[in-house]
Amino acid sequence: MPVHPFAGQAPRIDSTAWVAPGAQVIGDVELGAGASIWYNVVVRGDVMPIRIGARSNIQDGSIVHVTRKLAATIIGEDVLVGHLAIIHGCTLMDRSFVGLGAVVMDGCVIEPEGMLGAGALLSPGKRIGPRELWLGRPAKLVRLLSEEEVARNLAGAAGYVELAKMHRGSLGE
Repeated sequence: MPVHPFAGQAPRIDSTAWVAPGAQVIGDVELGAGASIWYNVVVRGDVMPIRIGARSNIQDGSIVHVTRKLAATIIGEDVLVGHLAIIHGCTLMDRSFVGLGAVVMDGCVIEPEGMLGAGALLSPGKRIGPRELWLGRPAKLVRLLSEEEVARNLAGAAGYVELAKMHRGSLGE
């Protein structure tokens, strides 16, 4: 498993979480039950902590880091983080969604069931409210998510838990 201690802090990974080959998990990082870190992801808790809750997933090629001496990165439960996203010194609350290639900068908060769309840039200190959809560079509020969209996002998180089990099994882990 590509897990590395840093400055006396070793990652703490629940036995049901999965870290893909090629991913790097470094330092003061905690992964909750059923969480998944996908191929070529870097989760670097070197100068502040990173917490990733149960059943959350960080998809291929994403980067999760912190803001030195200012902000840890806290990711709640059932959070979807799309491929190639950058998550930096921020908070993603339960059931939030960060789209493909999106950037969440220092001090930002995405509240429960809030969504930052693909390719969007959430500039420092911004807050996405519950069920809000923000798009653009810089991101702006577009509308509220429907019940169906919220349900689809939650189903996506559950789907990644199952997909991680399949990958783990196919790799003989």
